[in-house]
Amino acid sequence: MAQPIPLQMPARDPRAELQTRLQNAPLQHAEALLSGYELLQRLHDRGVLDLLRGALGSSDKVIEIVVDAAKTPEAIIATRNLLILSKVVFSLEPELLEGIAKAVPNSLTQAREEKPLNLWQMFKKMCSHDTRRALGAMLSVLESFGKSLGSVTSPELHPAESDLTGIESPAKL
Repeated sequence: MAQPIPLQMPARDPRAELQTRLQNAPLQHAEALLSGYELLQRLHDRGVLDLLRGALGSSDKVIEIVVDAAKTPEAIIATRNLLILSKVVFSLEPELLEGIAKAVPNSLTQAREEKPLNLWQMFKKMCSHDTRRALGAMLSVLESFGKSLGSVTSPELHPAESDLTGIESPAKL
């Protein structure tokens, strides 16, 4: 009958393995280590490490200051406004936003290079299909904004508007 062969495994020492890996690290990662040392030296020279050490030491005080600043009505309103603006930006089609992003610098460059438009040139631009479409979109936004202002304030008419209540619109004539 076959006899089992005794297997004697030496005891594994995790500290010795880590020590070996640590000793070999400078050889394998010399460039990265030198870059890391250089970065640490620059952070030290600029005082960033001292700043971080101080911030960690007084983290409770820093958190208290941030919380007190965040509890102010202005910070709450700013946070709400930021959330609303992010909804607006996220709802825009990327192509539309890209068109606006390209149009603004081009228009500003043209405005700097050319002499100002005369009244006739402005009128011709106002009559173009694209300008009327953009103005229509802007007027729709302004109309919606005006309606929301009306719902926020009291529904009383402004004195100048009260004079216009008796005038019929051209569409009704």
